[in-house]
Amino acid sequence: MTLDKARELITTQLRFGGGYNRNAVRLILGEVQREHGPQAVDGLIRELGLEQAFDLRPGSDFSGVGR
Repeated sequence: MTLDKARELITTQLRFGGGYNRNAVRLILGEVQREHGPQAVDGLIRELGLEQAFDLRPGSDFSGVGR
């Protein structure tokens, strides 16, 4: 998945903002981490405000989510 596609998918989930959407974002971040590394995930968390929206913190390991 490209980082642009991840941004698009996460932005859609942010519009809804529920618990299921948090889980969907975690799955997306897991795929991003496996393909692009933890720095890419931290960048998306900061850029899209995921710490405030879903309590997802930079430095978290999402690589095992969805496996």
